[in-house]
Amino acid sequence: MEWITSENAAAAQVAAAEFIAQELMLAVRERGRATLAISGGRTPWGMFEQLAAQEVSWSAVHLLQVDERIVPANHEARNWKQFLASALARRVPQDNQHAMPVEIENPDVASREYARILTECSGEPPTLDVVHLGIGADGHTASLFADDSLLQETEHTVAVSRSYKRHRRLTLTLPVLNRARRVVWFAVGIARRAALARLYEGDIAIPASHVQRDRATCFTDREAAPLA
Repeated sequence: MEWITSENAAAAQVAAAEFIAQELMLAVRERGRATLAISGGRTPWGMFEQLAAQEVSWSAVHLLQVDERIVPANHEARNWKQFLASALARRVPQDNQHAMPVEIENPDVASREYARILTECSGEPPTLDVVHLGIGADGHTASLFADDSLLQETEHTVAVSRSYKRHRRLTLTLPVLNRARRVVWFAVGIARRAALARLYEGDIAIPASHVQRDRATCFTDREAAPLA
């Protein structure tokens, strides 16, 4: 895995945004379209604002979700609500924005529907151009948590997680994450330093270390960087 450490969080946001933009444009040149799957949480929204300012053929970009809490559409905990309020939502055409259908009452039906959308956007088997990932303080990524059977999932591309902080979630599975052409980790701030150190060391006790490293780049700042 390549590690790129910036002086501060703002600089890390710019560096990650420029890198993702380059990867998206490479995909557009080579295949005529690009697919980007984004994670939520509190950390990446400034980076997404920077990404929206990049010169990208946005009409050719399809945006998908890595994971989403199973909550109503307007719930404050829903990542998609934050996305819709972002500058990035104004750059990607609405027809190319693919929210996880967590409003479907049966989560298993919802996961199958999103698997269909994933295949429609990125082929069979689904191969995403860029997957953005964050890391929790406990080492989880996407909605893949320690002691969850999803860490052994090999067949399904989208699945339902165990309950975590009161919510179950839809999530892309490891086979999809590990097939991506590029994985971009983004984690800044002192609160992520311990988790990033475990990721750097390849500690398989944390879910994040189950994501393959050969096509991965981690953007961070000096507060969070394992080697700073």
